[in-house]
Amino acid sequence: MTGTDAPSGGLDDATRGRMALALDVDDLVVAMRLARGLRPYFGVAKVGLELYSAVGPDVIGALLNLGYEVFLDLKLHDIPTTVGKSSQVLGALGVSFLTLHAHGGVSMLRAGVEGLGDGARNAGLENDPMALAITVLTSDADAPPHIVPKRVRIAAEAGCGGIVCASGDLKDIREFAPRLTRVVPGIRAEGAPKHDQPRAATPQEAFDAGADILVVGRAVTTADDPPAAAAELFAGVEPK
Repeated sequence: MTGTDAPSGGLDDATRGRMALALDVDDLVVAMRLARGLRPYFGVAKVGLELYSAVGPDVIGALLNLGYEVFLDLKLHDIPTTVGKSSQVLGALGVSFLTLHAHGGVSMLRAGVEGLGDGARNAGLENDPMALAITVLTSDADAPPHIVPKRVRIAAEAGCGGIVCASGDLKDIREFAPRLTRVVPGIRAEGAPKHDQPRAATPQEAFDAGADILVVGRAVTTADDPPAAAAELFAGVEPK
C-alpha cells in the first residue's frame, strides 16, 4: 500500500487493504473530508464517474497523498483503440485499478489491459495497475444466468487481473477463473435499504462467498457519523 500509515484504530492493515471506499460525490472538499475521516477503515478509494466528471484527475493525486490506492471506476466501453489510449493516460496517473466493461469483448479488454500497463511503465511508476472487468451491474437483477460465466471467460482471456461482480455471482467466478481478483460492490449492513442495488450483500456474506475486495459507499458515506457507521458495519467481520 502506498503513502502514509493510517491513523490509529479502525481495521488492521491487511483488512483495510481489502476495503474500498466509494466516493460517489461531486465535490472534492466533501470527498477528501470523507477520505480522511474513513482512512482507518479503508485502504482503497474508489473514484467513479460522478467525482471524476466534477473534479478530473486532480482527485487521484490528492487521494494518493492520503495513502490510498485509487480504484478508478470509469467503466470504459468503446472501440479498442479508444479504450487502449484512454487506459494509457489513466495508467500514468498512478491508479491501482481501472474498470472496463466486459461486454466490450476480448479485443477491447485486451487493449485496456495493455494501455493501462504501458501508461504506468512510461510514467516510471512502480505499481502494476490492474484492469477490472465489469460483469453485470449490481443494479441488474434480470441478467440471464449465462452472462456472468461468459464475461468472466472473456476477462480472463483478455488478461484482466480481476472482475467486479455481485456477491451472488462469486461461486461461478471461482469455478471459471479462480485466479482473478474478485471485487464486490453493493455492500450493506444486515437489513439496511438496498437502494438501486438489489443484489447487495453484507461484508461477511461477501467474504464468505469468496470476495477479495469489498466496495462500500452509501452505507457509510451518507451516515450522520461515517466513521461510526464504518465501525458498526465492520464489527466482527472476519475476511476469508
